[in-house]
Amino acid sequence: MRIQTSWTRLLPWMAVFAIAMAFLESAVVIYLRELYYPVEFKFPMAPIAQHVAITELLRELATMVMLLAPAALITTRRLERFGWFCFCFGIWDIFYYLFLKAILDWPATLLDWDILFLVPVVWVGPVLAPCIVSFGLITLGCILLHRLRHDRSFAPALYHWAALATSGVLILYTFIEEPLRHILAAGESASPLPRAGHMALDQLRAYLPEHYSWGIFLMACGIATLALLHLSRRKA
Repeated sequence: MRIQTSWTRLLPWMAVFAIAMAFLESAVVIYLRELYYPVEFKFPMAPIAQHVAITELLRELATMVMLLAPAALITTRRLERFGWFCFCFGIWDIFYYLFLKAILDWPATLLDWDILFLVPVVWVGPVLAPCIVSFGLITLGCILLHRLRHDRSFAPALYHWAALATSGVLILYTFIEEPLRHILAAGESASPLPRAGHMALDQLRAYLPEHYSWGIFLMACGIATLALLHLSRRKA
């Protein structure tokens, strides 16, 4: 019975939690930019101490755990947990940029480049791209939670997962292909994860993003959109 009432009762609280997490994330970034980019955040990267880079990498992993934890506390169903995680992640990411815009007036445009993630390699892309992904994650989360509310046995078909996974891999490729190519060209070698995160940032000191694969990104969005539309209309 709880699964039939949690959707409407918990939705605003989960949103508030994700928004509060977004403010914490933006506050940390504001402090870092005050230290390393006191005038303006822009590429190429400023030199960063190894212990700071490792701390950032671990903080990002901790953030993912914290976004998943509320879902793990309110349900034992893996699909429902995944739905809540998608919803919270999308809200968190969008409000993260909204807070940066409100406090720092950054980004100036949605096409400004940003460092998106550090695991397992550095992700880079225009701000608009992760925002679009976040709207998609919110939509996916809401679809799953809504369908589960009415049918406890509901589950996406294998082809839904295949389409969403394909879309995710393509989007990930657009985020990492250019910085990874730059790192490899600079002679980066395989290293343990924390050290690799620091060395990747170190190698990006001379990196200026020039090209984003919007064609691949839009193709991935098209695949995900079709999967979401079919999933929302699929009969149990």
